[in-house]
Amino acid sequence: MFERMRKLASRASLLAAIASLAANPLARAGAAAEPKTIAVWTRAALNVQEATAIKGAAAAFNQSQKAYKVELLWSSFRDYADWVQSVAVTGNLPCLLEMDGPLLAQFAWPGYLRQLDKFVSPELRRDLLPSIVQQGTYHGHLYSLGQFDSGLGLWANRRYLAAAQLRLPTVARPWTLAEFEHAMQALAQVEGVEYPLSLGVYAGVGEFYPYAYLPILAGFGGDFIDRAGTGRAAGVMDGPQSVAAMQRFQSWFQNGWTRAVFDRNDDFERGRTALLWLGHWKHTDMREALGDDLVLLPLPDFGHGLKTGMGSWAWSITSACPYPAGAWAFLSHLMSTEEILRVTHANGAIPARRSALGRSALYGPGRPLQVFAQQLFNGAGVPRPATPGYGLISKAFTNAVRAIIAGADVQTELSRAAQIIDQDIAANRGYSH
Repeated sequence: MFERMRKLASRASLLAAIASLAANPLARAGAAAEPKTIAVWTRAALNVQEATAIKGAAAAFNQSQKAYKVELLWSSFRDYADWVQSVAVTGNLPCLLEMDGPLLAQFAWPGYLRQLDKFVSPELRRDLLPSIVQQGTYHGHLYSLGQFDSGLGLWANRRYLAAAQLRLPTVARPWTLAEFEHAMQALAQVEGVEYPLSLGVYAGVGEFYPYAYLPILAGFGGDFIDRAGTGRAAGVMDGPQSVAAMQRFQSWFQNGWTRAVFDRNDDFERGRTALLWLGHWKHTDMREALGDDLVLLPLPDFGHGLKTGMGSWAWSITSACPYPAGAWAFLSHLMSTEEILRVTHANGAIPARRSALGRSALYGPGRPLQVFAQQLFNGAGVPRPATPGYGLISKAFTNAVRAIIAGADVQTELSRAAQIIDQDIAANRGYSH
């Protein structure tokens, strides 16, 4: 009798276990074998707090289930995109890949990435910032999701603005070009100001120049390429509007309102300059240095409406991944409100989901970084062109900017860049499918 009862109990336990496995796919997959490894490649984080947040997210995911195990690999390559591209042609990409948003098409076009449409629920899509969806979409399909978007604005020293008797601009009423240049002229006379504006030229490695200075071109009516027609750069990157924008940009150096300071990155924090054209990533350092004197302003309106940068690092599942369901499980975990808040609290970026934005201590009404979110929600973000040739566009423009800063002729440098870009487009037959 006791033996029969033992067998019945054992059978009941087995049936309960089977039912539990049926209700939990991750547990079902994990019960049959050792956890499947999900290899994740991420850039070498300059922000220690951000790196800690990603490690924490991976640890939390690994502890939450037994079907998959995330293994992080931190790249130490200076040019991360080139490194990933060189590995992609060998077919040895990991399951999950972090990449800078504007480079998405460069990897989606040759088929290195999986479409995410079937994974992303309608509820999640509705909760995402429009810029996140726009950045992650190529030829009508979603290929990447970012935990955050970027903010680009004018950081200012409130004490210097008051001394120069300048009004504080708002997203609804930004400085005009005339007001912006008047502000720099006035700030140049304020005691303690060595030069009025830092344009962050020291950050000119990688993607900063296209990200930070495309809004200047757009503010004058220019762009990198003809997005609505030929896709070519000739007549656009070196067109009259773009040339006028970069000539004005160059004049700020010639007038002494800004300087080509490459050997240090803390002039604003040290009070040497009153304005800093930069993103969200140094917020913590600047707040510690300036305290209540730190204020975030919108970028100026140069004549075609307020324009700002947008786009940031995002995650994609590669075509080489043997466990796409596992990769999505971790990506879905990264896109949870809690994990988004964890990483954006560390790096100061704009949370990618509206639900997370509302809970952020940095964003929302009265919060110190709300200007970044206001600019994007007002449609001021200027996306970099979603083309497989963007990597070359970025490098060509960056080289032109470096020469322009050094005093070279603006028309000559932009025309040279446009020619390089159009030669690449022609060589790849317009990057058609």
